[in-house]
Amino acid sequence: MNHQPKIAVIISSTRDARFGARAADWLMGFACQRSDMDFELVDLKTFDLPLFNEKASNLWAPSEDPRAIAWQQKIAEFDGYVVVTAEYNHSLTGALKNAFDQAYVEWKHKPIGFFGYGGVGAARAIEHARLIAVELHMVPVRTATHIAGGDFFSVVMKGEPMESIAGHIEGSTTEMLDQVAWWAKATMAARA
Repeated sequence: MNHQPKIAVIISSTRDARFGARAADWLMGFACQRSDMDFELVDLKTFDLPLFNEKASNLWAPSEDPRAIAWQQKIAEFDGYVVVTAEYNHSLTGALKNAFDQAYVEWKHKPIGFFGYGGVGAARAIEHARLIAVELHMVPVRTATHIAGGDFFSVVMKGEPMESIAGHIEGSTTEMLDQVAWWAKATMAARA
């Protein structure tokens, strides 16, 4: 292994009125204080991903749509992922599900952590995303960050800064990133 893990922080909501970009900015500032991983922000909104319409997963047949191929190439650059996710109707965003479906080979044998927000901190969305990650042969880490209840309403509805809840989320975020780092190093060694 000749480099430290490169981790994508993926913003999975593409709505104009999304909170995900604010949450991701805080996460990037917090994560980039670490010296054991490199982080890059990846915003699904900047990718023009069509709804999945390939003949099969790229595990079985190469993708044909150049937008899907561009997404696969981007995802392939990373040794692990942290997804910033909302919860829509008790599940993950449609954009995130579509992004998962547009690749397979590139996700395989890499860790994934979650940083969720919503009334219950995107707990149900994260559980669904973990099931998808297992199907993609990823390693979903145990700990997630959940911005829920009063914290969620204070930063989203009242517009208070993310720093106002930092004391509530720094511990779980550190633990989640520690787990991503451990699994990234383990899976990098195994893939080599």
